[in-house]
Amino acid sequence: MKLGIHAYAWCSQWSNDTLDLIDRVSDLGLDFIEIPLMCLDTFDAGAIKQRLDEVGLGAVTSTVLLGDTDITSDDPDHRAKGVQYLKDCVEATAAIGGTSFSGVIYSQHPGELPKRPEAMHLERSADGLRPAAKLAGDLGVLVGIEPVNRYETYLINTCEQAKQLKALIDEPAMRIHLDTYHMNIEEKSFYDATMLAGEDLIHYHICENDRGIPGTGQVDWDGIFRALKELDYQGNAALESFVDNTDNMNTWVWRQLAPDGDTLLREGVEFIRAKQVEYGLR
Repeated sequence: MKLGIHAYAWCSQWSNDTLDLIDRVSDLGLDFIEIPLMCLDTFDAGAIKQRLDEVGLGAVTSTVLLGDTDITSDDPDHRAKGVQYLKDCVEATAAIGGTSFSGVIYSQHPGELPKRPEAMHLERSADGLRPAAKLAGDLGVLVGIEPVNRYETYLINTCEQAKQLKALIDEPAMRIHLDTYHMNIEEKSFYDATMLAGEDLIHYHICENDRGIPGTGQVDWDGIFRALKELDYQGNAALESFVDNTDNMNTWVWRQLAPDGDTLLREGVEFIRAKQVEYGLR
């Protein structure tokens, strides 16, 4: 299992001003950095790839869809814009040598409906994601569907639902991305959900039930790592704890969960590395 960290541990928006985070992650002995694609206008693929190559660090990317890029929207212009945005994200990921692109890429985040979603919403999502998935396959990038909790999306809350959407898209590049924070709210069992993802699992967001430092809360880490060991998981896992709200995506962090990003990283990595050793995943 490869271990990395989301850039949001330190910054609220990626730009050339944050390129030094690549060096910091490399110096800490991690395997990759997760770079947000919320603002493609400030995403300099050439500069990022050069810095990644210089330090020998891997990379993945992630994003969420906003209202004007919602591929389940009733507005066809929003759906079309969302399809193009997802393809642009895949191309940006490939341009830096990234191995995967994932996140809440199936509907607006945060999003809600006055009633339960209908089959039409899932079909629109599949139709909107399919072109990006096809492109990803051509470019050697995997695309991960990340289930998130009911307060942030109405469409995909569980691994089972993510598998259903993946089947509708029916493209080899489509995979699953799990997140411990959201699983703590929506899944009956961390172990069962991880096993259900199975060989489709490519990425795992690691944080506590309160978004804080792993190992300080209620997440069933032994259940997760037991499943990862049984799956012989060789994919990515990134710390995605937050110490603040970002400027471009609400993380709902209203209190200090760690003194700072460095403390969050140091203590979180120490805990996860110990679990990797305990379960033979390092």
